Amino acid sequence: MSSVLPTPTVPVTEPPGPPVGVGIIGLSAQGGWAARAHVPALNALKDRFELRALSASSNESAGAAGEKYGVPLAFGSTEELVHRDEVDLVVVTVKVPHHREIVEAALRAGKNVLCEWPLACGLAEAEQLVGLATDSGVRAFVGLQARANPALQYLRDLIAEGYVGEVLSTSMIASGGSWGPTFYSGGEYVLDRDNGATLLTIPFGHTVDALSMVLGEFTETTATTAVRQPRVTNPATGESATMTAADQVAVTGILESGAVASLHYRGGSPRGTNFHWEINGTDGDLVVTAPSGHLQLAPATLRGARGTDTRLSEHTVPASYEKVPALTGRFDEPSYAVAHAYIAVHEDLIHDTHTAPDFPHAVRHHRLLDTIERAAATGTRIHTSR
Repeated sequence: MSSVLPTPTVPVTEPPGPPVGVGIIGLSAQGGWAARAHVPALNALKDRFELRALSASSNESAGAAGEKYGVPLAFGSTEELVHRDEVDLVVVTVKVPHHREIVEAALRAGKNVLCEWPLACGLAEAEQLVGLATDSGVRAFVGLQARANPALQYLRDLIAEGYVGEVLSTSMIASGGSWGPTFYSGGEYVLDRDNGATLLTIPFGHTVDALSMVLGEFTETTATTAVRQPRVTNPATGESATMTAADQVAVTGILESGAVASLHYRGGSPRGTNFHWEINGTDGDLVVTAPSGHLQLAPATLRGARGTDTRLSEHTVPASYEKVPALTGRFDEPSYAVAHAYIAVHEDLIHDTHTAPDFPHAVRHHRLLDTIERAAATGTRIHTSR
């Protein structure tokens, strides 16, 4: 099935009407992903969104976060937030094992939802959530923001316009940062495969979604996964822990176009290449590099050559692809791609369009990762059902 979520590359006009009221579940005064990415993104889009509420694990922690970020409504429970009339969109930024219960509470309260990726701990949970979202009659989105990155939108359009001619193959080698020989306090939960926050689901999952947006979906896959470092160490404390999440993910397959794809993700941060993606065609080549394999937050550099050119040259992303004036040029900040993803969410909420990744898209993507896991477990080539 083709990627069905093209994000417009034309400048977006100023939106009519009042801003969408947002409530974030999981915003902490101690920092974290919501503080680093969602809050700055929403602040950059004050004409479209207003951060009105938050909830945390206790009244005390919620109050501290509300004071720090200037959020008027701060609650110590999910239930209080999802039933407030001021909240139009519930944003779920907690750890993956808690996604299901919180998303269910928001949907049952009749709220639109934006849930961080992965949507759930595996395909079965994701399928249950998409069913509930459909029954609730609300809009439900998933945070696969790599595909909203202007550099990758530009890359998609270059391919579509024939820059490389017919795509013959694509190759990627990348690192996950985490899932290497060390871990740090607070990050232990990603070591456990059953928690759903793994090398496969997070950096690989975000990036392969962007690859599918640029080049089309996989039609068949083979895979190898392995836990090469089952015991890892916290260098700050000397504590050791067991890691059951794979620290090696290697996938080969065929894309809809017939192009051959090869991707290898390694845990940790190697001294060599941390992200390198090549797209090779009959008439040219494109190369994307980044400082890490987390393409959903890493700044991407695009180079290419075609025709008689033998040396790659850098391609600057045209200004028309940047839709958030307050963040123009700040592509190395976590909020950059997130803010562009929020633009698509706003367009869908206001105009009833379907440009942002939604829960059905999340289920299709979970299904691809499930196929990769089955291919690795059985050692067989599996045709991909999206």
